[in-house]
Formats: sequence, structure tokens, C-alpha cells
Amino acid sequence: MLTALARTATRRPLTVMLLWGLFLLLGFGLGTGVFARLSDNVPEVPGTESESAARYLEEMDPAGSSVTGVVAGTPVADAGLRAEVERAVADVREVAGVAAVPDPYATPGMIAEDGHALIVPVTLEGGLDDDAEERTLDAAAERIREIDAPDVHVSGGPLLGLQMGERAQQDVKNAELISLPVVLALLLVVFGGLRSALLPLVVAVSGIAGAFLALFLFSEVTDISVYAIQVTTMLGLGLAVDYALLMLVRFREERRTTEDVVEAVHRTVAAAGRTVLFSGLTVAVSLTGLLVFPSVFLRSMGLAVAAVVVIDMLAALTLLPALLVRFGGRIPPAKTPRNGEEEGRFFARVARFAARRKVAVLAVTVPVLLVLALPVPGMSIAVGDARQLPADSEARQLQDTVAAHFPPGTGVSPVVVVARPGTDDATADRIRALGPRATTRELPRGGAVIEIRPPGEADGAEATALVERVREVRGDAPVEVTGTAARLVDFREMLAERAPWAALTVLAGIVVLLFAFTGSVLLPLRTVVTTLLSLAAALGVVVWVFQDGHLAGLLGAEGLGALSLTAPPLIVAIAFGLAMDYELFILARMREARLRSGDDQEAVVTGLSRSGRVVTCAALLLAVVFAAFMTGGFSPILQIGLGLTLAVLIDATVVRMLLVPATMALLGRHAWWAPRPLRRAHERFGVREEQPEVPREKVPSGV
Repeated sequence: MLTALARTATRRPLTVMLLWGLFLLLGFGLGTGVFARLSDNVPEVPGTESESAARYLEEMDPAGSSVTGVVAGTPVADAGLRAEVERAVADVREVAGVAAVPDPYATPGMIAEDGHALIVPVTLEGGLDDDAEERTLDAAAERIREIDAPDVHVSGGPLLGLQMGERAQQDVKNAELISLPVVLALLLVVFGGLRSALLPLVVAVSGIAGAFLALFLFSEVTDISVYAIQVTTMLGLGLAVDYALLMLVRFREERRTTEDVVEAVHRTVAAAGRTVLFSGLTVAVSLTGLLVFPSVFLRSMGLAVAAVVVIDMLAALTLLPALLVRFGGRIPPAKTPRNGEEEGRFFARVARFAARRKVAVLAVTVPVLLVLALPVPGMSIAVGDARQLPADSEARQLQDTVAAHFPPGTGVSPVVVVARPGTDDATADRIRALGPRATTRELPRGGAVIEIRPPGEADGAEATALVERVREVRGDAPVEVTGTAARLVDFREMLAERAPWAALTVLAGIVVLLFAFTGSVLLPLRTVVTTLLSLAAALGVVVWVFQDGHLAGLLGAEGLGALSLTAPPLIVAIAFGLAMDYELFILARMREARLRSGDDQEAVVTGLSRSGRVVTCAALLLAVVFAAFMTGGFSPILQIGLGLTLAVLIDATVVRMLLVPATMALLGRHAWWAPRPLRRAHERFGVREEQPEVPREKVPSGV
């Protein structure tokens, strides 16, 4: 299969490059339209009580969503400012789609006790479509910003989602501007030539275009999160460089033994291409676990990121071979080791040390990883608010201004209780008694909405406890709870219910693919255990930094008491897939060496010596990409970026360089064991297009 694919790509390289060129134009043309379609409705889970109540309110409540303006930095009693605010309020009331704008000077609680800030809430009409709502928001926000005061900010509600989308777009541009030059510089160091260094970037740009196009296509059928742009772009860029690096290193090795560039490309695709194929499949399978969750956010992220992985894989297996046929003759072959010098001797020494001191290595590394993982059991997740954004963002400035001038809890989203027709007065009274600041408004055709302002944050412990309490006291009455806290409660329950099934799905898929790749049943199990160790260690550090607040200031963030609910599932899914990536890089070389020599112990050393440099370089390049996306200051992306950076570095160093050779030495020849029926199945159906390396006469390259 891979040989046929390589021959197709090399027979018509110009056609392949032209098709990929058209794909790039489509991705950066049509695909970038996804930026206008981003959604911040991450906690919504279809079928849950909170979602059912929200849909009911959309149909029955004449009042729609709302945004908030804040004016501060000067005495609000000033006659000139008051006149400006009143004119602005009158103008906003006339904007099409605006339902109500109360006069802040006549409404209790809208003016700060210190007299230096006031709030202008704007309620939109219900039933507005997306375009009409956006036009209304833009007009209302722009008019409020025209108020002449030192600090004027508008955000909240749907406007917060739009501001997050704009921030995501800017962060992606900045990260690309930072990461691409750094990656190019590192590739120049690795390969020592501009041509070799540019080819991975060509594949990487294809991956970015694929990320945009995949997200745009998925936005036609489902919501796309504001986090999707950064996550898919960082992963698409990083994996494209990884796969291209693996292919190029193998191509240069093949060039040592043949002058024929086309033949070298065929051998490269047959050997390294097999690794890329299985690597792409394992990463994609790792992400399919997200499809088990009913959350639209998690499902769309799983589909989009898996699509980007497949695009990177196809680019490495088709576009890169075509480029190598056209330009590979000018890429110098890998240097031949000097007489008596061992190839990759540093990594060979590390492998021999870990294999020889296997018990000591395990006794040190495993406890260290477990210590790093200690914060994981105390992990908490939350929806989050504008504090997740950088301090210079308008939404964050609004929240900080409100917190500085108004009592705690001002502006906090309430727990929304929907009492449908048939709810008795006694039940409604019991619910209202749960909060001292409960308000009630009637709905058309019967029923009512009870809003209870919780103490603390909108998704804090007090708010979620209030949701649980309302659901306890309602009895059998037709009462439903929605709002930020209720959605968080339902999201947590969804994770707890579906996480075991997601894990089972991923592990089953990974075990099957690794068995197909290695022919062993023990290697997949060993791989899963060591990978989970590195993953737990990375996640533990993320909890320690962003939840507990240790050293968070160094990253321009702060401890928020909980992680963003987007971070843990994405870190786990993506990092697990990336760990399989590096595992396959190493196992492929070990398998080749074992098939050639038949020596299990030496195959471990040889495999690591020949793959260690590639894995280390790939991990460093991927870490650079992830780190570049941490420069934007958006807390959920900081969490994901730090988690993935640590997971990659820990996995590529501690796990793959120490734990892998130590555990392989501990297992010995049993590492490659499989029951006889499975062994026969593998021999019959396994992918075996690559041939074991055999010594060949060196042919002068002449290039």
C-alpha cells in the first residue's frame, strides 16, 4: 500500500504539488472564514437538564441575552458625565434588537458606593438570529464606548464570545510569527542546510491550512469553540514538523546507499512512511475518545483535531515524497559514522545504562513521576470567566473594574430556575428561600423564572451547591435549573459517566494498532502504562500551577482555584496521542534491528541509538510550537500549552530514553510475545511493506 502510494506521488510530483497548492489556497482562503463562526458555549451538553431549560427559555422568554457596560475613573455624579450617559442610554434604547436599558442613575445597585463607577446593562430582544444579534451588539457597544470617561468597557454575554474569538485569531497569528522562525532555525541546526529545513515547514503550512479548512467544514454542522483554532493549529503545525522530520532523516540515511533519489524516496516511504501511517492512526484513535462524550465541544474538537492529524499524515506521505523527488537530489546524505564509531552513540550509551541498571532506573523515575502527579486527585474544573483573558483585554478590564468598585457578586451570572406551568406556590417559595437575593419574573403562557445570585463566583463551589440544593427541594415539580453553575454540574456528571467508556475506547484502539505494528501483546500494555505515568505527571504540574497558583505569575497568569473545563480532556487526549507518536518512532527502529539481528537486547540499544536523535529533535520542535501558543495569555490555552509541552518533554526524555529501555530489558524476549493464534494473525494480516536493513555496498552519492 505505502509503496504504491510512494510510486504514485513520485511518478507525478508536479501534479501532487499542484493539488496541495490548491488545497493551501482553499485552506487559507475559505478556511479562515471559521474565525467568524467561533462559539464560547463550551459547557453545553445536549440532553441535560440545564440545556433543556435553556432551550425552553429561548422559546418562551421575551428577554434575550444581555451585555454590560461599565463607566469608571471619574465621579459619576458630574453633571457633564451624567448628561452623556443619559444620552447614550437613550440612543442604545433605539438600537434595533435592544429590549431594555435601565437608567443607571435611577436603578439601585448600578452606581458604585465610592461614586466613581456605574454599570449600564443592556438586554437584547429574544429570538434574534446570529447576524441580527451581532449587529445589535456592535451598535450598542460602540455607542457606550463613545461616552467620554477615563475607563469605558463593554463585554459579557455573547459579546464575550466575540471578544474571545478575536483574541484567538490574534494569538494564532502571533504564535505562528514566533514559532515558524524558531522552528526553521532549529531545523537548520538539525539538518545543516536550508533546503532540508524548509521542507518540513512546507508540510507544516499544509497542516495549518488543513486545520482551518477542517474547522470551517465542521462549523457548517456544529459549533466550533474559540479554543479550537489554537489547539488544532498548534497540533497541526507540530505534528507536520514531526512527520516531515522523521521522513527526512530516513531519506538522508537511504541516500547514503543509493544515488537514485526516486529509489531513496520509495525506501523512505516503505520504512518511515509505515511509522508515520501508524503514528497518525494512533493519534487519531486517541482523539476519538472525545467522540464518546455528548458534549458538542468535545466531539467537535475530537473530529477537527483528528482531521488535522490525518491531513498532516497525508501531506507527509504524498506532498513530501513529491518534493523530495524534485529537490531531494540537492539534499546531502546523512554522514557515515567513522570507522569504529557507533551511530547515535550518546543515545546508545543511555540505552545501555538504562538496560543494565533497569531496577535502579525504575526505582528512581517512577516515584518522581508519581510525585509530580500528586495534585491530580485534587483537580477541579470550572467554566471560568473573563479572568481567563489577559489583563489588557476589554472583558478582563471590565471585570476588574467591577470588582474594584462594586460589592462581591456584582455581575455574577445567577442560578436560573425555570418553573414551568404546574409548579405550585409552595415549591416556588422554597426555592426562593434558598437565596436572599432571589428575583422572579413571569413567563408568557404561565410559568416563571427565578434567579438566585450565588455568593462567590458564578461557577464556584457555592453556586454549584446551590444548583444541587434547588434540585433537591423541587421534588416532583416541573422545575429545571440552568445557568453557568448548572451547566458546570451537568458537564462534570457527563465527564464522570462517559470518561470510563472513552478511556476503554481509546485503549482498545491503541492496543489493536500497536499489536498490528509490533505483533506483540505485551508492548502495547507496557506502552500504555508508561504513557499514563508521563501524562499524570504533566497534568499534576498544570494543576499545581494554574489551580493552586504556584509560579503562575511567571506565565502571566494567576491561580484560579480550578482548571478550565476544556483543558484536562484535551491535554489527556492529545498528549496520549503524541506519546504514541514517539513510541512508534522508537519501536519501529527496534523492530527493524530485531528482524535484522535477532538479538532482543541489542535491538533495544540499536533502536534507541537510531531514533533517539529524531525523537529528541521532534519533541524540542513540538515544545517550541506549544510554547509559542502560550504567549497570548489566554488561561485555557496556557493550561493546554503547558500540559502538552511538559507531556512531550517528559515523554521524550524520561519515558522514552529511560523507562522504555529499562522495561524492555526487564521483559527481555517476552516483550515481543503474543499467543500463537494472534501471532499467526499478525503474520498473515500485518503491514509488512518495509524490509529489514541489510548491509549494502556504499555507492558514491555524486551529489
